[in-house]
Amino acid sequence: MTKTAIELSVEEKLRALYDLQLIDSKIDELNNLRGELPLEVRDLENEVSGLDARVEKLKSDLISLESSISERKTNIANHLDLKKKYIEQQKNIRNNREFNSLAKEIEYQDLEIQAEEKKIKESRAQIEFFTSKISESEEILVKKKDHFEHKKSQLDGIMAETQKEEDALRRLSDSYASNIEERLLKAYNKIRSNVRNGLAIVSIERGASAGSFFTIPPQMQVEIATRKKIIIDEHSGRILIDNVLAQEEREKMDEIFENL
Repeated sequence: MTKTAIELSVEEKLRALYDLQLIDSKIDELNNLRGELPLEVRDLENEVSGLDARVEKLKSDLISLESSISERKTNIANHLDLKKKYIEQQKNIRNNREFNSLAKEIEYQDLEIQAEEKKIKESRAQIEFFTSKISESEEILVKKKDHFEHKKSQLDGIMAETQKEEDALRRLSDSYASNIEERLLKAYNKIRSNVRNGLAIVSIERGASAGSFFTIPPQMQVEIATRKKIIIDEHSGRILIDNVLAQEEREKMDEIFENL
């Protein structure tokens, strides 16, 4: 009959924890192989998306400006028609009051034409500026897209090589974790998240903790080797195991890893 997590001896608990640590460390190695590449790819993707949106906005503004110029040219043509009409009417006027009134209308049309021409000039300057910015942004966009595709290709290559192994290791980790009592598993995960390299349980190497390299007193080393209680390294906060147990579990797990 299989023992439950609660029925395991301290030594069996230590072996189970160390097995889990070896599995999780293998997963960490795969993640380290990717390094900062996933973050870099995500940042580049965001940059490309942002530049794409910027170029589209500039192009939209350009279309609006060109439409605005077309409308202003139509307005100018209308003002010229009215001016011509008022000039013709002046020829048939018999008193100064009506002549002056039409003169004011003609002057108003001239002012409107000048205002429209000024706005067209401003719009053309903006078009020139936006066209330059679009060209500049598209040039940057092409380079960013190329860089993004290159980095994504690198990441995809690494993922293709490692994903199957990682999936198998994660299933193995879940399986081993399910055989560890909840309280101990929570402690293991908490230590792992708080220490460098994710090493929550380490062996004694040459009289020191493999995780922190602080010397372990001989009496404590003997106590650790008895495997009668779970002992925490006061310097690093890691769980300590003896080198013999660690070596036995490493050899066992190496065989399992080879068959994944």
